[in-house]
Amino acid sequence: MTLYDVPAPAKLNLFLHVVGRRADGYHLLQTVFRFIDLCDTLHFDVRTDGIISRATDLPGVSEADDLTLRAAHALQRATGTRQGAQIALEKRIPQGGGLGGGSSDAATVLIALNKLWGTGLTRRELMALALPLGADVPVFVFGQSAFAEGVGEDLTAVTLPDRAYLVAQPDTSVPTVGIFSAPDLTRDSSYITIADFLASPNSSFGKNDLEPVVHRLYPEVLRASQWLSEQGILVRMSGSGACLFAEFSELTEAVLAKAEITAIMRGADKTFSTTHPGFRLVQACTGLTEHPLRNWIAR
Repeated sequence: MTLYDVPAPAKLNLFLHVVGRRADGYHLLQTVFRFIDLCDTLHFDVRTDGIISRATDLPGVSEADDLTLRAAHALQRATGTRQGAQIALEKRIPQGGGLGGGSSDAATVLIALNKLWGTGLTRRELMALALPLGADVPVFVFGQSAFAEGVGEDLTAVTLPDRAYLVAQPDTSVPTVGIFSAPDLTRDSSYITIADFLASPNSSFGKNDLEPVVHRLYPEVLRASQWLSEQGILVRMSGSGACLFAEFSELTEAVLAKAEITAIMRGADKTFSTTHPGFRLVQACTGLTEHPLRNWIAR
């Protein structure tokens, strides 16, 4: 048995504008995706009998709904390979956090098995397999920071400055479907251009149109955002939440912010009187220039 250990990075939406809605109900978006070094790890054991299975259960996710298995089956069907795989998943990216963990896991399956099975699909062919799995899956196959339009599949590579991030998940998770179906979600943000964003390529550009809906439905997210602001850490929500992030020029600054928050939460700062909100995750991360598996796709 040969095991291959492969990363699946999280993403941030530096901004997220909802600019319309198609007749089929899908929302039209504009956003910029950036990968960060918070990663799940997938372990692959390639099989010759064609069986695809998972070695670890994912709480609350059945095998039929497991994107990693669905991605493997999609690649197997598309290429006609007789190979299979057993897939184990180590989760570090929180579920319901707006960091694209499930989408990233699915993309890593497509990229890794395309290489390990020797099926040889191109990046464009893998992206076509990725889209039916979820709107965020193609960007992980695309493999670069990207300005995204349409439902998230129309991607243009952008070069972003080196940045670090503090990522904090309040003590809740947010299912994406309920946010996009909310009647009070505004869907009429003005279109912007890549040039508009590149004039100020950071998380202070634009807004996240999903935040007001999430704040109403999940007050823990609003409370956490307000509390972090009181500590001098201005945050934005990634995707449909619940994770919040702040941008820093250097990783040392993000690490210091994490240490300060952790100290307050542990009661080390005796002068702090306001009760802090609960957090499931507080992590200092580095922004990546590209997906760690970008070179696994030959063309």
